[in-house]
Amino acid sequence: MIIDAHCHYTTEPAALHQFRDRQLAGLADAARKPATTDLGISDDTLIKSVAPQLKFQAERGSTLTILSPRAAGMAHHVGTEAVSRQWAAVSNDLIHRLCTLLPNNFAGVGQLPQFPGVSPKNCIAELERVVNELGFVGVNLNPDPSGGYWTDPPLIDRYWYPIYEKLCELDVPAMIHVSSCCNPNFHHTGAHYINADTAAFMQLIQGDLFQDFPALKLVIPHGGGAVPYHWGRYRGLSLSLKKKAIDHLMSNVFFDTCVYHLPGIDLLTKVVPIDNILFASEMLGAVPGIDPATGYHFDDTKRYIDQVEGLSDASRHKIFEANVRRVYPRLDRLLAKRGAAA
Repeated sequence: MIIDAHCHYTTEPAALHQFRDRQLAGLADAARKPATTDLGISDDTLIKSVAPQLKFQAERGSTLTILSPRAAGMAHHVGTEAVSRQWAAVSNDLIHRLCTLLPNNFAGVGQLPQFPGVSPKNCIAELERVVNELGFVGVNLNPDPSGGYWTDPPLIDRYWYPIYEKLCELDVPAMIHVSSCCNPNFHHTGAHYINADTAAFMQLIQGDLFQDFPALKLVIPHGGGAVPYHWGRYRGLSLSLKKKAIDHLMSNVFFDTCVYHLPGIDLLTKVVPIDNILFASEMLGAVPGIDPATGYHFDDTKRYIDQVEGLSDASRHKIFEANVRRVYPRLDRLLAKRGAAA
């Protein structure tokens, strides 16, 4: 199997955006709030909305896509905690419907109802709902719900412990994924995302989080930001700050392959242990266009992995399937029930 571990629902029907517009308009005028969370989207409309994803799955040879709500659309810094809670539930329910309609194509990952300055423990009810009731295999955790101003504590702070405890109890990983950025200094996908990936890894070096949560699994997307390119820097900092090798994170931290050129993927596979790399494309995501140098889509990341010289078949199997199933054990169990052996 070829499992794409990181994709967002970026082709949502217009009705979802119209609901969001009314929801936010209701902050200024209560009379404009949506009267219902029923979006009025038919099953046929939902299926048609993911036609581009289904087309690329077939063309690129991927088997299953782990799908979550649009990352920039989470916008945890907008509105109020109540608005975030309703928006997360509506967005997650839509992902659940897609996964129910197309179970052989999609598995769900949830959005949490985070809000700046509000304890992550307030997200536990939605986390339990998406896993226990909707059958999701993981969630996205925003390390900066302020939208680019980083007003909440770092990921190693006990502030985050309630959500880590629940993740371990439910046996699901979290992808560390920021949302849109309202700080004009940082383009959201070109800077804010990559900055956050890098910052999250450095935060983990600075603490001892996995001594308290040895079963916790965190996925750092977009190839780990700057981390693989500066692996020596982080190895050195880890030794100087904690007097231990960076390897102490490698039982709990994983990187995906949302890197959009062959040299980047080649570097990733040579620097990061193969057991810590998960295939992903972010399709349709931050860079959906065609690379004029190759004639192929930037986010067709399978092509790059196929071209890496010296990568064994066993290593490719780990990247494309085995590692993803190990990091997402609920997905592994779901696939096993369907007869797909690990």
